[in-house]
Amino acid sequence: MTRRGAATLGRSLAGFLAQEDPAMVLHLFAAKARQHGGLGPLDFVCALHACRGSGKRWQVVPEIHAKAITRGLGKDRIVGNLLIDLYAKSGLALHARRVFEGLSARDNVSWVAMLSGYAKNGLGEESLGLYRQMHRSGVVPTPYALSSILSSCTKAEFFVQGRLVHAQGYKQGFYSETFVGNALITLYLRCGSVRLAERVFCDMPHRDTVTFNTLISGHAQCGHGEHALEIFEEMQFSGLSPDCVTIFSLLAACASLGDLQKGMQLHSYLFKAGMSSDYIMEGSLLDLYVKCGDVETALVIFNLGDRTNVVLWNLMLVAFGQINDLAKSSELFFKMQAAGIRPNQFTYPCILRTCTCSGEIDLGEQIHSLSVKTGFESDMYVSGVLIDMYSKYGWLEKARRVLEMLKEKDVVSWTSMIAGYVQHEYCKDALAAFKEMQKCGIWPDNIGLASAISGCAGMKAMRQGLQIHARVYVSGYSGDVSIWNALVNLYARCGRIREAFSSFEEIEHKDEITWNGLVSGFAQSGLHEEALKVFMRMDQSGVKHNVFTFVSALSASANLAEIKQGKQIHARVIKTGHTFETEVGNALISLYGKCGSFEDAKMEFSEMSERNEVSWNTIITSCSQHGRGLEALDLFDQMKKEGIKPNDVTFIGVLAACSHVGLVEEGLSYFKSMSDEYGIRPRLDHYACVIDIFGRAGQLDRAKKFVEEMPIAADAMVWRTLLSACKVHKNIEVGELAAKHLLELEPHDSASYVLLSNAYAVTGKWANRDQIRKMMKDRGVRKEPGRSWIEVKNVVHAFFVGDRLHPLADQIYNFLAVINDRVAKVGYKQEKYHLFHEKEQEGKDPTALVHSEKLAVTFGLMSLPPSVMELTRSNQKMAYQQARRVLEMLKEKDVVSWTSMIAGYVQHEFCKGTLAAFKEMQKCGIWPDNIGLASAICGCAGIKAMRQGLQIHAQVYVSGYSADVSIRDALKLSRKCGSIEDAKVEFFEMSKRNEVPWNTMITSCSQHGPCLEALDLFDQMKKEAGQLDRAKKFGEGMPITADSMIWRTLLSACKVLKNIEIEESAAKHLLELEPHDSASYILL
Repeated sequence: MTRRGAATLGRSLAGFLAQEDPAMVLHLFAAKARQHGGLGPLDFVCALHACRGSGKRWQVVPEIHAKAITRGLGKDRIVGNLLIDLYAKSGLALHARRVFEGLSARDNVSWVAMLSGYAKNGLGEESLGLYRQMHRSGVVPTPYALSSILSSCTKAEFFVQGRLVHAQGYKQGFYSETFVGNALITLYLRCGSVRLAERVFCDMPHRDTVTFNTLISGHAQCGHGEHALEIFEEMQFSGLSPDCVTIFSLLAACASLGDLQKGMQLHSYLFKAGMSSDYIMEGSLLDLYVKCGDVETALVIFNLGDRTNVVLWNLMLVAFGQINDLAKSSELFFKMQAAGIRPNQFTYPCILRTCTCSGEIDLGEQIHSLSVKTGFESDMYVSGVLIDMYSKYGWLEKARRVLEMLKEKDVVSWTSMIAGYVQHEYCKDALAAFKEMQKCGIWPDNIGLASAISGCAGMKAMRQGLQIHARVYVSGYSGDVSIWNALVNLYARCGRIREAFSSFEEIEHKDEITWNGLVSGFAQSGLHEEALKVFMRMDQSGVKHNVFTFVSALSASANLAEIKQGKQIHARVIKTGHTFETEVGNALISLYGKCGSFEDAKMEFSEMSERNEVSWNTIITSCSQHGRGLEALDLFDQMKKEGIKPNDVTFIGVLAACSHVGLVEEGLSYFKSMSDEYGIRPRLDHYACVIDIFGRAGQLDRAKKFVEEMPIAADAMVWRTLLSACKVHKNIEVGELAAKHLLELEPHDSASYVLLSNAYAVTGKWANRDQIRKMMKDRGVRKEPGRSWIEVKNVVHAFFVGDRLHPLADQIYNFLAVINDRVAKVGYKQEKYHLFHEKEQEGKDPTALVHSEKLAVTFGLMSLPPSVMELTRSNQKMAYQQARRVLEMLKEKDVVSWTSMIAGYVQHEFCKGTLAAFKEMQKCGIWPDNIGLASAICGCAGIKAMRQGLQIHAQVYVSGYSADVSIRDALKLSRKCGSIEDAKVEFFEMSKRNEVPWNTMITSCSQHGPCLEALDLFDQMKKEAGQLDRAKKFGEGMPITADSMIWRTLLSACKVLKNIEIEESAAKHLLELEPHDSASYILL
């Protein structure tokens, strides 16, 4: 071909390039290379231009580059600039740099191409190095070069260099260039400096659509949706029309604000403006409706959109997750797979989060298996969600396994693991993971630091917590509220009240978590009074209480036995609508259970809409603590029937119930079932409960054998339980063995020495007791005196043993003496200092050893606060309900068992229960005896049921008990019902009368008007008392010698009628016959 033909072919290359037919350009370039040896610079320029914008065409770039080198054009500036641009855009920055270094001469285009290439490949360090080289070469940077280098400085570590470049550009007068301003706005926005970005925007003389889009997009990404919409309005005033990028950014802004109305307006604008709806725009629209909660519209867009786009599927999974609809989420997830859409690294987290929120960990585990099959288990994003899911529900071993499988662990995965440990109170493991994370070179974020401080709080590791807090300042998180909240909780749980309040006050914006941290911290550290003070202060500050606040406050009230305060908090719970929260219900059960109001605890339990294992554990434990062992076991059976799996805490309550009821074999069966049926490894607490079961039943040899055969070493609690049982049953041999181990484990615990000392004292081994006391003194062990508290008129009073410091001490001891006298009269014999030898008791001040609890109760009775009376009634009610349960267990109930139950109801003034049991007994075909009839009449008196009482009294005559039944109950009935005439009839028909009928009749006359009759009755009563002389004379004149029963009968009559003279004579004879019988002394 002639030279002219070659020239024509060269011009045709340029022509096809101008016609935007790159394929034909490359075809002609290849033909020319095969047929003619004279390829010129223009041919290479056209061919390289034709390679832009297509991955397939780019494949021939290395071939063209090679031909350029063979033709001697490898160092050509124009060809080289094109090659630099093509290599850089394809991610081959190293190839581009080689071409750049090989150029014979470089112009601004060369420098800009290389700088731009580094910027596009995220090589900021290399870009800055090249920029410095450009300066050293004496090349003055152009605005384009400045724009490229600014794009390389958008990472946080290059922010300072970016500001320096900004200053140089300002000096060189490039500030007015719009694209330079756009690059500066991008720089400052990506570095989080919105204020500087807006300043650049305001100073720009000319703004284009890119300028507004950049600022709108930056505000939207920073979560400043309102500012983004304001800039959009300014854009419209400027006469610039929004493009797809603008709408995309604005939709994101509306989504972040939850502004569905403006979002819908933008959606409408898309259609009116005729903008194409590609998969990115569909995703933005779907994201808008999902975040605004309009799931129905989101589903319409999803169904009309590109169903092959995995992003749309992911967004719909997020939508169903937001409304916690696991059924639709799982259905969509499996439909996605059926449609052949392969899940990506964002799909699995979407569905796994929904499983976490719904508590469906089994389904989450299945999806975890799918992620393994599809190769996403090692993805950091997927693994982070898996760790979070397993951690939140206590599957910490699985969570840790997922973490260990990760080749590259990031801060999110480590933080999720640490937070999981803290949540489930594995604080030691949390701190170990925190250290391990740092060893891996990963710096903790604010959540990780806050979790680590919370872990220290759980362990009360004050020093370690402060060391971690020191790192907060180094990390730049000193103003983070979550860290300050954790610090407040740390101080509170460590009992550092002053520091806790100081840190609390330093928090400028206190949220609910801040207050809760202080309340819960004090409550968990045993500073319950401080916790309640903070709770009240929180109320005064106008901060709303949430579930966690109420739970902590109720817990503090429960531990203080502050039922009055607890009921006030309960009222607040009802007002704020938190009654149906399971955690609050559990706290209320615990409150009423610990305060002795078991019926209220049971009511709260029965009214709970949802019960978890904590609910069941709390009510079972309350039953056990209040002597309702059989009811606790019934609840345990009911718990299993409802599908709630018992845990280790459940069995503590169950075993305690068996101990209190005396069910030894049943207790052992429950203990064995822990490991056999439920796979629960017994803890030392459980072993201690079994030992207590044996101990209470007096089977100390079995208890000793059980301890010796334990698979784990017994701790102090186990040996202390055994020693306590030995003290009760006076088994000093086993007690000494238990004490030996106990003192080895706790050589400085005063309680161990005191327990052993008391064991020796009750068995009369005074020398051994003295030896233990000497051992305490030699070892410097000191027993702290016990204290008892009681609240009277909103003031808490504390008492020590033998306390004389109280302002009303004299009155308290006088009142206690009165109580002791009264109980002595009814036959109670008080043991004096059974822990002291007889010689030691001589001259001992009887008030010096009065128990602190006895002083507190005496003061309470003396002050008669309503709370004490309520507690007394509650405890009495518990006693007869337990008796009722025992009665129901009897296969054959006789008159004795029924009468005991009826009399118990009468004793505690539960009159309706009395009459109900009386009717039930008769329905069973059992005829009441004299005691049963008297108790039933007394029950009628309690509720003033005159007619029913008279009906029962009629049965007295039918049963033949008219002369035997104590008529005082009928008299009480008549007196309470105001029927004095019926009472008088009953009284004078009595064949025998003691002081009770006389007192009742005299009181009735006084209360109902005939006062003179009351005085007449008193005189008559005194006359009848004179018959004791006849009784004495009759006893002395008997033809046979009177035995102890004779003299005891006379002594009892003297006691009733208060005839001390004859009483002393009868007692003399009685004590001569039975000098060692305690009943005789008590009667005297």
